[in-house]
Amino acid sequence: MRRRSLLKGLGAVGAGLATGFRLPLAHATDHRGRFFVFVQADGGWDPTSFCDPKVNQEGEEIINRWAEHDEPRQAGNIPYAPFANNERFFENHHDKMLVINGVDAQTNSHTAGIVHNWSGRISEGYPTMTALLANHYGGGLSAPYLSYGGFSQTSGIARFTRLGDPELMLGLASPERASPDRRFVAEADWADLASYRSDTARRLATAPNLMPMDEVNRELHKLANETTEGLEAYAAAIAEVDRMEQPEEYRDPAGLYRSELRRQAQLTVLAFKTGVAVSADLWLGGFDTHDNHDRKYRWLLGNLTDGVDYLWDYAEQQGVANDMVVVMGSDFGRTNRYNDQNGKDHWPFGSFIVMEKNQPSWTNRGVGETDELHVPYKMNPATLERAGENDPNGTHIYPKHVHKALRKYLGVEDSSGAQRFPLNNTEDFAFFR
Repeated sequence: MRRRSLLKGLGAVGAGLATGFRLPLAHATDHRGRFFVFVQADGGWDPTSFCDPKVNQEGEEIINRWAEHDEPRQAGNIPYAPFANNERFFENHHDKMLVINGVDAQTNSHTAGIVHNWSGRISEGYPTMTALLANHYGGGLSAPYLSYGGFSQTSGIARFTRLGDPELMLGLASPERASPDRRFVAEADWADLASYRSDTARRLATAPNLMPMDEVNRELHKLANETTEGLEAYAAAIAEVDRMEQPEEYRDPAGLYRSELRRQAQLTVLAFKTGVAVSADLWLGGFDTHDNHDRKYRWLLGNLTDGVDYLWDYAEQQGVANDMVVVMGSDFGRTNRYNDQNGKDHWPFGSFIVMEKNQPSWTNRGVGETDELHVPYKMNPATLERAGENDPNGTHIYPKHVHKALRKYLGVEDSSGAQRFPLNNTEDFAFFR
């Protein structure tokens, strides 16, 4: 392709059109509401060593080895297991935390459990809550829904941006800032492109009696000038950070575990601050601990809570913590006993944690109950108390109940996206009263 042809093509893309292609750009100042982070602990975490602590029962197999020498502890009104870095996590955050225990995923399958817990429906086809929020609150943004792995089903109502390497974002959003080996456009070509686009915009702005297509081009040039601000601001924010968080690793005799959770948190907060995104899925894998559960889970859970702790600290530093909602969850739970390899297998009963600052009416508490062997009781949706044997309203808590309550609380219950994917025949749990 000749240089002039390249400039024409790239100039059209910069203005927002190229034979039907539209480059999405950000409105940096459009969003004035909350930001939403969903943290996926992939593989099935163990609530009995986290937010639904269980001690060993006489005559039963050992549930937790930490319980052989310790007892559950409590931060505010929330019990937790004295394991990994739990004490620091719950002491730091109990005042912004709602723990929902005894959530029945109705499956021991990873695929079904992931779909159920992150979409509210056990069969495929429904979007994540993150997508619903991006659809409703992120219109016009360049990357309304960020994803770093895991389940990111959009069902056509939003688009997600897979983000991990900040250098790639720099190269895309601001080629002149990227390192030479990461640039999508050579420095000289970028300068020519910018000059060509400016000349075209200036000509269209003053030309009289334009043809219909040139009228469209003029409007697109105006839009480009208004909307590039956000994406460029995001690139500038990344470039100005003294040190991006680096991956952390743990080497187990059975393999290597790697976490980029802190970097994910950092990139997400900067995207919120610069108006590029409204929702994100953070992801940490490795929780499928079928062998050597305690050793692996201690590092994984510690890394998870440290990552969320960092998320809040960095959001505070960047001025977005007061507007942020964080939801933590997993595929399901793990068995109430160890197997022959000192691991724990799949167990359908798990937990969610919802976090938000300055919400004293529903934070600093746990809801949902499980018995001594981590089997859920039926609950009354209105009172959130354990349902009696003759209570006609008693039901187990399922992911759909959590999703329905979140839809209502986060303001998307009546959105076009939620209406396309209704949660019919689902009781209203008063989690956020």
